[in-house]
Amino acid sequence: MARPVNLEVRSRLLSIGRQVVHNRGFNGCGVQDITAAAEIPKGSFYNYFASKEDFAAEILEEYWTSIETRHGPIFYDARVKPLERIGQFFQALVLEHGEHEYSLGCLIGNLSLEMSNGSEQTRKRLADVLARWEGLLASCLREAQQRRELSETHDAEALASVIVEGWEGAVMRGKVLRDGAPLP
Repeated sequence: MARPVNLEVRSRLLSIGRQVVHNRGFNGCGVQDITAAAEIPKGSFYNYFASKEDFAAEILEEYWTSIETRHGPIFYDARVKPLERIGQFFQALVLEHGEHEYSLGCLIGNLSLEMSNGSEQTRKRLADVLARWEGLLASCLREAQQRRELSETHDAEALASVIVEGWEGAVMRGKVLRDGAPLP
């Protein structure tokens, strides 16, 4: 009979393991590094995740959920104009990146570059996370159009995609330079 899942251990693996992967890259660390950092026996990892790729998909979800929890409410603050909300969201992210001297990059972008060709499961999770992020942005952009703050000739979904792509490129550049200058 399978051992019952200890949600605290799983949560610790996700939280600490996400930090390890964010710091070292997916291919720069192994299951041993992740479990050692979480102070969990290596064999226990597979009680919670079928593979390291399964783990990568889960940390992406955990990463995006943490961003949504911390900064997602910005998108819904009706007291602030929609385009200003988008700016506030990205400024909050810039501040977080600055806490690490811009050295970590965005886990979504990092894993996109590192894994999108090597793991179909992770590629699909990346696509899902990006679509959800773009959805939040597109919603604000459509609201700005309704309020006549943005031309309706612009496709909100396409603009949202360009914004995310621009952000990811700027974060990558900031990571290389160890400087926030490329960020908005």
